[in-house]
Amino acid sequence: MVTVLIVDDSAVVRQILNTELSKDPEIRIVGTAPDPYVARDMIVQLKPDVVTLDIEMPRMDGLSFLRKIMHYYPLPVIIVSSLTPTGGEMALEAMEIGAVDVMSKPGAAYTVGDMALELAEKVKAAASVNMKRKAEISNVMKQVGAAKALTKTTNKILAIGSSTGGTVALEAILKSMPPNSPGTVITQHMPRYFTRSFADRLNEISPMKVKEAEDGDSVSPGVALIAPGDRHMLLRRSGARYYVVVKEGPLVNRHRPSVDVMMSSVAKTAGNNAVGVILTGMGGDGAKGLFEMHQSGAYTIAEDESTCVVFGMPKVAIEIGAVDHVVALPKIPSKILELVEKKSLV
Repeated sequence: MVTVLIVDDSAVVRQILNTELSKDPEIRIVGTAPDPYVARDMIVQLKPDVVTLDIEMPRMDGLSFLRKIMHYYPLPVIIVSSLTPTGGEMALEAMEIGAVDVMSKPGAAYTVGDMALELAEKVKAAASVNMKRKAEISNVMKQVGAAKALTKTTNKILAIGSSTGGTVALEAILKSMPPNSPGTVITQHMPRYFTRSFADRLNEISPMKVKEAEDGDSVSPGVALIAPGDRHMLLRRSGARYYVVVKEGPLVNRHRPSVDVMMSSVAKTAGNNAVGVILTGMGGDGAKGLFEMHQSGAYTIAEDESTCVVFGMPKVAIEIGAVDHVVALPKIPSKILELVEKKSLV
């Protein structure tokens, strides 16, 4: 049973989250708080496994409170906020401070039902996170060096999927990839607006060009496309040109965007001209798609448990036989480039 404290200044939101999360038999709401000052005392008294936290609140904003939590009483925190373009930047800052995940309130990008299903999964994933180990992994990732550049430009496709803990993992990988890296498609479970802020931040630190994907964008060497929040992203091909289709659709594995949707399309479109990577995350989204890539002749990589914030998605992929190589995160960039150069182009 995962115990949860809900912190939000809106009584309506507190009630909705309480009601919806309580429907999950593995979750118990131990309290709700209207502001950080009340929440502070409840955290000490109730010792919840997970806290859901709004960013914009009176008396003390969520980011300031999050810094205090991470300093004095580190525990898994999920940001649940009405995300806007500005809110996306704030949510990204929250992740850098130490939040485990971010979620949009119902009405912003989700119906109450869809939002509740995804939030329940995020809560259970967050409860399994060892905060001390998470901080250690983050410090290790900051020390990852740049991978050796490819000897020549390639038209291969790199597909990466991640969830809980994936923002740090993706940052470590993309800042290490050379500017002539394979055209890359990425699905990270996150809400609308946050993906734009995340892509912009990655673009600042990566030798590659990184952007939030738009329908019809070309997938070309040196470019990485991030699936937009609340939209599925699929790879397509026209002649020699690879491009993405960005579209609405039902949740897949309780996610939109879904890693399975993206990787399945890569398997069908690129076949053995691709490399697939599954990173840290809760659940099994991406395992089936990675298996399809493996069956189509693509090389596949799973992040090793030693560097995963949550060893869920890679574990499932390994168990079903979808993975060729299990690699600790600091060595994934060089392994990707090794595999890209190993297989002849088609």
